[in-house]
Amino acid sequence: MLKKWIARSFIILQMFLLTGCDAPDRNTTAASVGADSVDLVILNGLVLDGEGGEPVQADVVVDGGRIISIGSHAASQADRVIDAAGRYVAPGFIDPHSHGDPLQTPAFENFLAMGVTTISLGQDGDSPDVPNLAAWLDEVTERGVGVNLAMFVGHGTLRSQSGIGRVPEPHPEALQRMLERLDADLDVCFGLSSGLEYNPGLNASSAELQALAEVVGARNRLIMSHVRNEDDDQLAASIGELLSQGEHARVHVAHLKSVYGRGEARALEILELLAEARTAGIRISADSYPYTASYAGIALLFPVWAKTAEQFEEAKQIRREDLADYLRNRVNARNGPEATLLGMQPFVGETLAEVSARLEMPFEDVLIDVIGPQGGSAAYFVMNDALQTRLLIDPDISVSSDGSPTGFHPRGHGTFAKVIEEYVVRRRLLSLPEAVRKMTSLPADTIGIHDRGRLRPGMAADIVVFHPDRVRAQADYINPLQLAVGFDLVIVNGVVARENGTLTPGFSGQVLVPPPTSR
Repeated sequence: MLKKWIARSFIILQMFLLTGCDAPDRNTTAASVGADSVDLVILNGLVLDGEGGEPVQADVVVDGGRIISIGSHAASQADRVIDAAGRYVAPGFIDPHSHGDPLQTPAFENFLAMGVTTISLGQDGDSPDVPNLAAWLDEVTERGVGVNLAMFVGHGTLRSQSGIGRVPEPHPEALQRMLERLDADLDVCFGLSSGLEYNPGLNASSAELQALAEVVGARNRLIMSHVRNEDDDQLAASIGELLSQGEHARVHVAHLKSVYGRGEARALEILELLAEARTAGIRISADSYPYTASYAGIALLFPVWAKTAEQFEEAKQIRREDLADYLRNRVNARNGPEATLLGMQPFVGETLAEVSARLEMPFEDVLIDVIGPQGGSAAYFVMNDALQTRLLIDPDISVSSDGSPTGFHPRGHGTFAKVIEEYVVRRRLLSLPEAVRKMTSLPADTIGIHDRGRLRPGMAADIVVFHPDRVRAQADYINPLQLAVGFDLVIVNGVVARENGTLTPGFSGQVLVPPPTSR
């Protein structure tokens, strides 16, 4: 055992000395750095590098949780040998915008079943409301987790923890507390997330957002934002608000979409906004998911003055008619009550229109008297396929799920499989190497994860083995919790985490830590 540990250490050291972390040599073999035995060899696969390169038939050698060679296997022994002939070998997919609680559902099998080996939590301005985020992440590590985690700290959570809450103009001392807490959390987080369509983040002023961006930029981290308003006529202004923060830090549009927008031409206009910003020196990126329904709390439908429980009770008493008019107009503008699919008990799987008919109540009264803004979540069919497809296939847009193990939306169980099944195999809008790039190296570079997202010697051994013709996204809007199929082997940090549709015992994921930066 000691001999093998020494050999592993020497292998990894040689990888970095011979090749450097950024550009290892694909043809370095285990034998060339003196390995007598390794943990895993994947033979004869069609290797996709994650950078968009064409597949190359090669062997991938893994030891000590790292890739030590890609080429011809020359080690004399391996603890396990897998023949991947006729199948593709790719980096594990990276989901830049996802949700879940690793202390409640640590396996995250929904992601592993899609070939995802790294997820990003703390999104939409909402990270765990705990006294010490670093200590919380230590607890996640201690208990174990099935996938790698890249953590973000939520702007809304920071507002609450700093005593600001829903106050539009925070006291300077409270603002300073928030900035100091942000700076501390950036030691363990890859950036700040904001959810400017939700409380309490929607109360933030431009000055507050600028102050936050200065802290994030000083630490070379990322601002990932659910922008203030995704309605088509408000989208440019909302992206513009984020671009202002981009003068200080890298910025990212989460789940880029246009509510009410239609057509490929409109998508090109949105993409041009981002391209012009990059030309002007703003480091902006974005992600998208392959579905035309969003998913969020039902409070999304309610006006700003009736979103919280307290505001809602007051509105019911004083402004009932105004509230009913607002809800009626907003829901009808969002394709009507037929386009809102409820995901809360006891209405799971019913549309708002169906509940309205069954209860013999106008849908706005159902929202007010039966559900309320805190009543749960729903899927909203408010997007146009031609527009969203053009966004999704753009070379600069990463693939994300915005999903979770429990959300009543198929994106949490189907996104990455659907990209391959529909956009690569069926519609042929993306080549397989390009689709893999958009799910691996592109999100890795966006987030700032430097040792994953590519198949190279020296990189972490997060690997998926599959044949694209067998990949299926089985989840749909009626049965959204169906696991994807077709990813035969999912390896996390050199350990087989899921094989032929079955989880293996134990957890091999890690809490990832961003590169250290000075304050």
